Amino acid sequence: MTGSDRHGRVCGVYSAVPGTPGQPDFVTAAAPRLRLDLTGIPGDLHAGATRRSGAREPWLTRGTVIRNDRQLSALCRAELAEIARRVAIPLLQPEWIGGNLLVEGLPGFSALAPGSRLAFGGGWQGKGRFDGGAILRVEGYNLPCRQAGRALAGFCGEPALEFAFVKQAAELRGLVLSVDREGDIAPGDAVVVIPPALPRG
Repeated sequence: MTGSDRHGRVCGVYSAVPGTPGQPDFVTAAAPRLRLDLTGIPGDLHAGATRRSGAREPWLTRGTVIRNDRQLSALCRAELAEIARRVAIPLLQPEWIGGNLLVEGLPGFSALAPGSRLAFGGGWQGKGRFDGGAILRVEGYNLPCRQAGRALAGFCGEPALEFAFVKQAAELRGLVLSVDREGDIAPGDAVVVIPPALPRG
């Protein structure tokens, strides 16, 4: 990733509103801004310092309490457009698959290395001391799943999308993140990728 590739912009922010009739609990809704603390988005479905293990941790007994490395889900506008093209729908809204952040201007977004950080807001542009809002840590790639595919199928009225999404969203599904520094994130904020520190060889 080059220096220019490390600078993007927030297009939208979203929070889950559990209990909406007829919708899966993870579906999100647009918000004017996110106010993050170290547990994630207060009141959001995925907020918390810990979570229960599930199918993503087959080496653990299901339900084991572990650190919450899935506080937020971030998506890339260009990658969503590519998924939509692959499954032949006009548009894929980030809310439909539980996105909390939508960004643009960061090529290869879903392939960002775990341990990278996303710094939001401010005018620092990656030089000197950070003067913005929240900083999020990239925990890993968010594997596409049938649950998100099922939600997409429901919104589009096309049952075949449940399975098509899992296949066609491979390597484009975005990232899961945790909060490193409390703060706000709003549409229009700059986002700078801070690469992980690597040993010098």
